[in-house]
Amino acid sequence: MKKSSTIFLQVVIVLIGTGVLAFLLWEPTAEGRNVNATLFEIYFKDPFLVYMYIGSIPFFVGLYQAIKVLRYTGQNKIFSQAAVTALQTIKYCALATAGFIVAADAFLMIHARLYPELGATDGPEGAVALGIVATFASIVVATAAAMFERILQKAVDIKSENDLVV
Repeated sequence: MKKSSTIFLQVVIVLIGTGVLAFLLWEPTAEGRNVNATLFEIYFKDPFLVYMYIGSIPFFVGLYQAIKVLRYTGQNKIFSQAAVTALQTIKYCALATAGFIVAADAFLMIHARLYPELGATDGPEGAVALGIVATFASIVVATAAAMFERILQKAVDIKSENDLVV
């Protein structure tokens, strides 16, 4: 892979991470219930927001691991155990992200059933639909990472066997 291609993909990953981080910081201030709230009330009195921030950590770790894989590719070290480990970490991060999203969707649906008076004008359907899409995307990423991990592990095993023979 050309050096310019790997740099371009790394820049794209950084831009995705920056965009997601900006969204995570901006979105709570744009919610209808937070229009007249102070920043302290928005960020420190909402346990669901804390959960959302903790749940986003695996996403950002996965992005960092993707940058590492691209760095290994640019250095022609893609057939190494470190690259396999990075792909395995991406897989686990994608599964953890999907798990956090499913738990958040479950919380929203249960909360809407227990407290219907709080959501009289706005139900959880939109957030749950977005959560389903994000969960599906996370599972696709986990599946692709698992597939690449398996292929790369076989190549690393073959390479190590050839190194032992020579």
